[in-house]
Amino acid sequence: MKVLVTGGCGYIGSHTCVQLLNAGHEVVIVDNLFNSKPSVLKRIAALTPEPPRFYKGDIRDRELLDAVFRAEKIDSVIHFAGLKAVGESVRIPLTYYDNNVYGTIQLLHAMREAGVHRLVFSSSATVYGELAPVPYKEEYPVSRASSPYGQTKIAIEYILKDLAAAEPDWSIILLRYFNPVGAHPSGTMGEDPQGIPNNLMPYIAQVAVGRLPEMLIYGNDYPTKDGTGVRDFIHVMDLADGHVLALEWGAGNSGCRAFNLGAGKGYSVMDLLHSFSKALGRELPYRFVGRRAGDLAAFWADASLAREVLGFETRRGIDEMTADVWRWQSVNPNGYPDE
Repeated sequence: MKVLVTGGCGYIGSHTCVQLLNAGHEVVIVDNLFNSKPSVLKRIAALTPEPPRFYKGDIRDRELLDAVFRAEKIDSVIHFAGLKAVGESVRIPLTYYDNNVYGTIQLLHAMREAGVHRLVFSSSATVYGELAPVPYKEEYPVSRASSPYGQTKIAIEYILKDLAAAEPDWSIILLRYFNPVGAHPSGTMGEDPQGIPNNLMPYIAQVAVGRLPEMLIYGNDYPTKDGTGVRDFIHVMDLADGHVLALEWGAGNSGCRAFNLGAGKGYSVMDLLHSFSKALGRELPYRFVGRRAGDLAAFWADASLAREVLGFETRRGIDEMTADVWRWQSVNPNGYPDE
């Protein structure tokens, strides 16, 4: 099928485009390149039998979206486009609501106008809030998130559920994923955050390559095995495979359904740091500092529903995650080139 991928040049979006193309689907990307670079398109093309078609633009631009749907015979949409920095969302909440929520509404209007009713949405485990017991299960009610970023995910989920209830011809899948890490095993694609990374793995990688002096670990007094926070880390290639499975399952089903995409187990910050040091062949400098507000001690997914319904299972473990990140970062110390 022909798939429109919004935000397809970003970290998760680009890896998903590779897996879609290698699975025989056609891919059309819309991306404003705010948090990504156009050079990723060449990397995608080098790993796939056919390059994706690309339109530069913002999902809030209804005229652009309408033009894309007129020019391309789109069957389904995978929606990644959105701002995602938790701390930044606290400082500029209106920008996040405008970009993420309003942008999604514009996309839905354009889809409906074009007669396209299949959507896979990039949601997040943040929708479970701070009080849900672990492991997180899809049956739990969504709760207030700890940041405007998380609140935009919750708002969009409600919009999509209401839309599917009002218009039964829609097929909408909410993929709630946990902590994506890793890189393409070729070393040609990976996470390339702009500025100081907000996420743990690219932060470690930039310390390893010398772009940052040391690893700061926020809190070593949590009630966990080594005092550091525990998260469900999932390899980005497993996550990309999950999107392909969800897309194909959604083609034959209607309504709105949520699935967790995670490994179903937790790794601590120190687990990740030790695994990365093993891949690197030396110990990395780190320092413990105080906890960050809003950080939880531990959470991970109950991934059984995705396994039973979608046939989704993670195949790559923590050592493969860290080895692939180091391969990417060592070959591309400054990330993707600007051209």
